[in-house]
Amino acid sequence: MDRGLIGMIAGMALAFAAYFGGFGAFLLVAALGALGYGAGSWLDGGDRAHELRALFERNRR
Repeated sequence: MDRGLIGMIAGMALAFAAYFGGFGAFLLVAALGALGYGAGSWLDGGDRAHELRALFERNRR
């Protein structure tokens, strides 16, 4: 699956959650989607979480 199709599916899921469940459901679906994306990219790439942590540590200094 390409990223455009995944983005479209995620946008449709957020739209349905906002329409049927309200703003709270929209935020819940968005947060769980972000966690799922993070877990999937970590499992896919392995060391991306380490690179992200290093980026934040460099910005603190």
